[in-house]
Amino acid sequence: MSRKAQKILKTIRLLIGLILFFSVLFLAFLMYFNAPPRNNPPIQTGEGLRIEPGGTVYLEVRRGESAQSVGKRLEEAGIIKSRYFWHLLSRFDQEYIKTGSYQLELPLSQLNLRAILVSGRQMLQRVTIPEGITLKKMARLFEDAGVCGAGAFLAAAEDQELLDRYHILGKTMEGYLYPDTYLFPPDYPPGRVIRTMADTFFERLAQFGGDYSGLSPEELQRRVIIASIVEREYRVDEEAALMAGVFYNRLRIGMALQSCATVEYVITEIQGRPHPDVLYSRDTEIRDPYNTYIRPGLPPGPISSPGAIALNAAFHPAASDYLYFRLVDASVGRHYFSRTLDDHIRAAALYVKGR
Repeated sequence: MSRKAQKILKTIRLLIGLILFFSVLFLAFLMYFNAPPRNNPPIQTGEGLRIEPGGTVYLEVRRGESAQSVGKRLEEAGIIKSRYFWHLLSRFDQEYIKTGSYQLELPLSQLNLRAILVSGRQMLQRVTIPEGITLKKMARLFEDAGVCGAGAFLAAAEDQELLDRYHILGKTMEGYLYPDTYLFPPDYPPGRVIRTMADTFFERLAQFGGDYSGLSPEELQRRVIIASIVEREYRVDEEAALMAGVFYNRLRIGMALQSCATVEYVITEIQGRPHPDVLYSRDTEIRDPYNTYIRPGLPPGPISSPGAIALNAAFHPAASDYLYFRLVDASVGRHYFSRTLDDHIRAAALYVKGR
């Protein structure tokens, strides 16, 4: 082999060695900065970042926040080793991190952490809203779940802009927030919670209410109020439409609705007293616009969040000439329907629905 060929071969070997050396060096650099820190000192909490006693970290990526800002907060908290390596990853990966709340099980490499924030796999809270619940109780459920504060939720439910958005005549969104199971991030804007539930309400209403958009706001309010009362009265599904028919029959002739549920609403939601097991004469005589024993016509607004069965009953009441119904079997919640007051009195003693 000539001297020139040997020199070329030596140069190639040197180049290969340098490439391998710098490749190993670069790989070591990547592995070092990509690896999570040893948490010494321990992870620090900060704005938009909290740590549970078990070690689970909750990170909030704020709306409009840059990847550089997130990297700085992660470094300051001790979750990543270097914000500059985080910036480098952000330059190579053009996909944006997503706004939201994330549950992080540390330790996490920077690559894995970025993959979570880019995917948008947010930590969501499951909140089940039961049928027949009131606005105040609903607010407490969202607060207990960490979605939003009860006070902020109630304030959003009274926001006039939201009420106008859905053409609601009442002073609050009571009755127009559909009872269902929802998934929301922690510390979610209460107005967006309200809109999600109201949108769900009108979507469900379209399924069995027909073209409700043709109804005037007054007529829609009337039917939702009836549905909210039926929701708190019925226990057996097939009786819901009969109850709605009774209420419409009473309204038609100017007779008081005399719904126990409205008296319970006055006691628990307006007066703030415990739910009664039995209603007495003194209860049905409480002076309040929501008390349909002493005030003819509908109460000022809905008294609960009606579900599908009650809403369907209010939009499709059973045709009958019944004017009364009374609980006669508390174990299953079955009622006796009658046309006359004498028949109604003979049926059974007055019961209040269970909690």
